[in-house]
Amino acid sequence: MTFKKSYIYFALGGSLLMSSCNVTDLEPQTALSETTAFQTPERIALAVAGVYDGGQSGFYAGGAVRGYSFGAAHLEQGDVRGEDMALAATFYGVTYQSTYDATQPNNVYYWQNAYAMINRANVVIAGLNSVQPSTALTQEQINAYIAECRFLRAMGHHYLLVNFARPYGDNPTAAAGGVPYRTTAVTGGSTVTEAIQQGRNTVAECYTQILADLDYAETNLPESRTGNLKITRLTKGAAIAFKTRVRLHQNNWAEVIREANKLVPNASPFNSTVGSYALASTPLGAFGSANKSNAESIFSMENNDVDNAGVNGAPAAMYTASSLGGRGIILISPILWNQPFFPAGDLRKAPGTATAADAVGSSGKGGYFTRKYPDATTRTENAPIIRYAEVLLNLAEALSRGGSGVDSRALALLNAVRNRSVTTAANQYTAASFASATDLTRAIINERRPEFLAEGMRWLDIHRLATDATFRQASGIPAKAAINITNFAPLYTNSTTTTFATEPAIPYNDYRFVWPIPLEEINNNPVLARQQNPGY
Repeated sequence: MTFKKSYIYFALGGSLLMSSCNVTDLEPQTALSETTAFQTPERIALAVAGVYDGGQSGFYAGGAVRGYSFGAAHLEQGDVRGEDMALAATFYGVTYQSTYDATQPNNVYYWQNAYAMINRANVVIAGLNSVQPSTALTQEQINAYIAECRFLRAMGHHYLLVNFARPYGDNPTAAAGGVPYRTTAVTGGSTVTEAIQQGRNTVAECYTQILADLDYAETNLPESRTGNLKITRLTKGAAIAFKTRVRLHQNNWAEVIREANKLVPNASPFNSTVGSYALASTPLGAFGSANKSNAESIFSMENNDVDNAGVNGAPAAMYTASSLGGRGIILISPILWNQPFFPAGDLRKAPGTATAADAVGSSGKGGYFTRKYPDATTRTENAPIIRYAEVLLNLAEALSRGGSGVDSRALALLNAVRNRSVTTAANQYTAASFASATDLTRAIINERRPEFLAEGMRWLDIHRLATDATFRQASGIPAKAAINITNFAPLYTNSTTTTFATEPAIPYNDYRFVWPIPLEEINNNPVLARQQNPGY
């Protein structure tokens, strides 16, 4: 990361910066010196909360807050890199059309903010390791704080890998194929010198360290929290859940199953005992007014009315129809809408419940929009990171890949997620729906698309499946609805025969499949200068 810049959250002069409006503690905070930040339990708690804030608020050109990297940007960038959401404006056009370069703000600020959060975590971990336990702050509490920081460090590196490196299935031990995995605090002096000489780890090395951080988090995080903190502060269940995602990206089905089994019981309705997670009864049960208190959201990044990504980044602004007060920019693509696995009676399509249509000629160009983020006025909705529905589908996919026949538990897990939205028996799955385990796996992967729309998950799946000969998505970045479509309304036909202008697909071997390391980083790090992604 670019350590010379003053906007990095831990200034080199020795300040441990606390947000002026902390996402996990809404009282205003001021800057704390690194020498004083760890002197009292209260200040330590603020320092840890500041790591979350670094992931939620971030920075953008001119000091604007647009939710980099995890307050909103991971949702929007993850969606517009895929084909299941479309654009009614050119707002995300650079990402959508893959015309980015090493200077484009979207990928530059994603990298810089992710590493800024990681450095915050490392500074706090170093400070916590110097704290002597007491009756006011026990070693168990210290370990739990470190566990939160290590989880956030792991999450930051994982998203960097998904955006700036080739997937695990593509030669994970190739030299310099991953990203720099930073575990040392950069606070000035010699630490800067060391950091700007660190090159890229291999993808395999990064995954090893991610899993080590998550294992520590699982061991030391509390099993439960109260109130809103149940979702916005990390728990043991969150560490386990995120490991199921990481192991899925490694194609390690046995480990996905082992981790998921810690959370998912064998019998329906699959309500977890660890963390008390359960599917909501409706497809929007974890969203809207329930987004801060529900049993399905395992971990979300907190947003609130005074600390959010604003009109140029908040999910409610970007994903909500203009007819409902949003800006009507990111809409549900007719590519997804017309898929046969997303039938007309699916409640995730239901008008007034799950989708809203903008008028032709409005800013939304007649598009259909999700209603997952309806608070377009105060933009308070949390940004989801992982839900229990994902854990169930991760487990279902791993089970279905492990045998030759149709796995009954995998089918039951798929149906647990699908059937709360697909209530017509004719569109529900039975064992007779699948001739082979491959067909079941394909159905599970397909189900992820409508289930996680507007949650930034599509790119993660395109990326991890890019080298999967059976399930890869168009052998690279799929074709997308053209950015210059002026009327989306007639394109939602629930029929695969619909044709319309598209942005061309980009093959996997094209250099644009991954983002470039930012130019500023290249200019400051001579090692990374020799390790830029090919083609940039």
